[in-house]
Amino acid sequence: MDYAYAAGAVVTAYLIGSLAFAIIVSRVMGLADPRSFGSGNPGATNVLRSGSKPAALVTLLLDGLKGFVPVFLVKQFGEAYGLHEATIAFVALAAFLGHLYPVFFKFKGGKGVATFIGVVFGIEWLLGVGTGLTWIIIAFFFRYSSLASLVSAAFAPIYYLMAHGVAWYADARIAMALFVMAMLLAWRHRENITRLLQGKEPKLGAKKA
Repeated sequence: MDYAYAAGAVVTAYLIGSLAFAIIVSRVMGLADPRSFGSGNPGATNVLRSGSKPAALVTLLLDGLKGFVPVFLVKQFGEAYGLHEATIAFVALAAFLGHLYPVFFKFKGGKGVATFIGVVFGIEWLLGVGTGLTWIIIAFFFRYSSLASLVSAAFAPIYYLMAHGVAWYADARIAMALFVMAMLLAWRHRENITRLLQGKEPKLGAKKA
């Protein structure tokens, strides 16, 4: 591994992840800062609460892309620079951490669902499809977005290991990165988890009181 290239890739991934598109898109489109209303979370869901579906959709896509692009580029072109699975794992984690703790926005970021899905698609598109379908299935039957996010994130490393096997150390490193991201995502959803346990979490499509 070329450690200089690896370090550069990880730092770049973190900086890309630190682009809080919920805030950037809202400013560009003349909307209120998403940190000033609703849940205060700078993510696509809170942007939607501003009443602008296009802004929420753009935010969702860009948050996903900032997880996808760094991982995909390292996976596709990194071998020529001595970058392999270990770097992919660290780049994936760095992009995700950038969204959660963005250096450009006082380290106060979103919950990471879209960026996590983007990272997973960057690692393997079939893994992304499986993780995304898990989200859709849980959301359809239980009507909780937070629960769907938690379950799909938890299953992502399991799907990866099922596809590759635990015998390969390189694959285990990527699986470990996915596991760490799932744990961080759960931590960021701790208030949602409390509401789920109390039966107070709002369901998808339900109007707020």
